[in-house]
Amino acid sequence: MDLIIGAGISGLSYANFAKTNDYLIIEKDKEIGGYCKTIKKDGFTWDYSGHFFHFRSKEIKDYLLNEMKGQEILDVEKFTQIFYKHNYVDFPFQKNIHQLPKSEFIDCLYDLFNNAYEDESSFKKMLYSKFGRSIAEMFLIPYNEKLYACDLNKLDTEAMGRFFPHADKYEIIRNFKKPDNFSYNTYFTYPKGGAIEYVNSLYRRVDPNKVFLREELISIDKKRKTAITNKREIKYERLISSIPLPILMNKAKINYDKNIYSWNKVLVFNLGFNKKGNDKINNWVYFPEKKYSFYRIGYYDNIFNDNRLSLYVELGFANNRNIDSNKYLELVIKDLKKAGIIDNHKLISHVSIIMDPAYVHINKESESDKIRVKNELQKHNIFSIGRYGDWKYCSIEDNIIEAKELANKLIKTNNE
Repeated sequence: MDLIIGAGISGLSYANFAKTNDYLIIEKDKEIGGYCKTIKKDGFTWDYSGHFFHFRSKEIKDYLLNEMKGQEILDVEKFTQIFYKHNYVDFPFQKNIHQLPKSEFIDCLYDLFNNAYEDESSFKKMLYSKFGRSIAEMFLIPYNEKLYACDLNKLDTEAMGRFFPHADKYEIIRNFKKPDNFSYNTYFTYPKGGAIEYVNSLYRRVDPNKVFLREELISIDKKRKTAITNKREIKYERLISSIPLPILMNKAKINYDKNIYSWNKVLVFNLGFNKKGNDKINNWVYFPEKKYSFYRIGYYDNIFNDNRLSLYVELGFANNRNIDSNKYLELVIKDLKKAGIIDNHKLISHVSIIMDPAYVHINKESESDKIRVKNELQKHNIFSIGRYGDWKYCSIEDNIIEAKELANKLIKTNNE
């Protein structure tokens, strides 16, 4: 029997592709979905944060959409900008430096072609080496410091993998006359019912009688292949986990260096106002300057074409910070006014969520140790998948593909 820990995208995807009825899914929360839950309140539709699907695989896209009949799906060409010194610059910053004031544009161009930095041994040093001091210090460093809430020298060069918008100096120059801001998420789809509809598409294909909510994994006896939950003991043949890898290691009693596994917290405010805002074109906007508490805001109303301003607002914190949501709500409203996002708008609805963990801090030590840990787990037929289970920066689609690949691998093993 396969025991699946977590009824989010990864766990449900594995159950979809495993081609067996011999499984159980346990979920400590009262609802399925993980971080892809959707909140509907006072006529607003919000996710836990902005969860927009950037499909690269038509097969995966079709698989999800086939179980979403009757659900209106929006196909959106992304438009995003950076709010820099009270002006907007198109994203990505490094390809649009020509939109800066002349003196700053010249600084960026000069540093790009007269770059003394060669060391790329950390994420921060890579930013200097690839783009020069001005581009790095105007946007890339301050923004990512707000996002990750840590010293960027502690992150690996490839901490963001394919999601980092690399561009060489010749691409940057070409962009001056022929704009090309294509990125991995240039287009995205979004259901009118929110991201939970993607989760529901996966859930419709599993047996609801095999999904147990409010059931939390407490510990694992690897030798006996037994999981102890807050409700019972469960014997399994294989255990597939999507919970954060450090938590799984604790529950499976696997020794590891706690100092090399780090992450941030993100406080998300979903805010609904009484009227439309001033920005009617952006899907989301980046805020690198430290004078604003948030690093990013997103516009649900621009995606839905609604007549009331509907935002998600994200703030990054170190994982050891205690967060007073009420205090930060006051600060966020103040900063939204400071940035000109709202003026005399009236806040009529809001919800706050703390995502912990939010973004994992990828470094060479954790990447190396992860291989050791996963090999040890697999010796006991324990498989850890997903953004947090595999401790990586990835998309929601990546999680689905990873779960499918694991299911196919285990099916093949069974047949041999």
